Amino acid sequence: MKSKIKVAVLRGGPSSEYEVSLKTGAGVLANLPEKYEGIDVLIDKEGVWHIEGMPIKPEKLHLRAQVAFLALHGEYGEDGTIQKFFETHNFPFTGSKSLASALGMNKGLSKKIFADHGIPTPNGRVISKREGADFHKTALELFKTFTQPSVIKPVDRGSSVGVSICHTLPEIEAGLQKAFSVSKAALVEECIKGKEATCGVLEDFRGQDFYALPPVEILPKQHQKFFDYESKYSDTEGAKEICPGNFTRKETELIEKYAIAVHKALGARHYSRTDFMVHPKRGIFALEINTLPGLTPTSLIPKEMDAVGSSYGELLDHLITLALERK
Repeated sequence: MKSKIKVAVLRGGPSSEYEVSLKTGAGVLANLPEKYEGIDVLIDKEGVWHIEGMPIKPEKLHLRAQVAFLALHGEYGEDGTIQKFFETHNFPFTGSKSLASALGMNKGLSKKIFADHGIPTPNGRVISKREGADFHKTALELFKTFTQPSVIKPVDRGSSVGVSICHTLPEIEAGLQKAFSVSKAALVEECIKGKEATCGVLEDFRGQDFYALPPVEILPKQHQKFFDYESKYSDTEGAKEICPGNFTRKETELIEKYAIAVHKALGARHYSRTDFMVHPKRGIFALEINTLPGLTPTSLIPKEMDAVGSSYGELLDHLITLALERK
């Protein structure tokens, strides 16, 4: 009998998205195909790794597993830190390498790359915490000089952590405070009105080097301003997610085209998911890339896989295979 491939599923971590990562990891462990043996590697909020409740040294992971599945999100797990560790130790892992992860996590840098590659993205500017220390003064300048309404978000957080949509001077001031409470810099961005969309990309899937999954349309509830953290993970009556979304053929083609373009421009690897706004007259705008998309039971990539007649298990098998092949 052929022995199973041992897959270390890393979840948790010293991140603002610790709870989400636990759910992603649980989803991965529960859906691994039969040929794999999942090893639950819990990283606590202090960054200590554990297997079966016992601390382990990260550099000893190769004694327990053959490949790492990164079920991590946010800082440490998605910003290039853990990727750099595995690269240094020549250990195969799923998802993007360290440079692409760092670029994708920094919304200011990734927006510049979008623009440099001709991918439409909302007007925006990055403000450092030091530069914006006087919240009222900074907010007043933004209110006078920047297109309103605006979106203010931490430059290096995911899952809509610390994001605000602002219309008034007090809202801008509060938005800056909220973003700076979790990050050293904030991205202030033009608020694009329209449909919210997201689109996953898989590499080497179904005969295509880059395979765009069907775009999802996200419909926040009336009490929600946007697809926020609660909508994504906690609110049982959160946003409605339609896959495939109600987009025109041209919109769908452009979303898929730009999702692949973003993936390639950032140098992402294996898979990614890019968020968009679809303005009825101005077209498609790329907002940000997720280099380790959520894989919780309510996440979007599994919905997209289902829409193309695939499955969560096939996705996991495909990503692990890519990692083992060092692609």
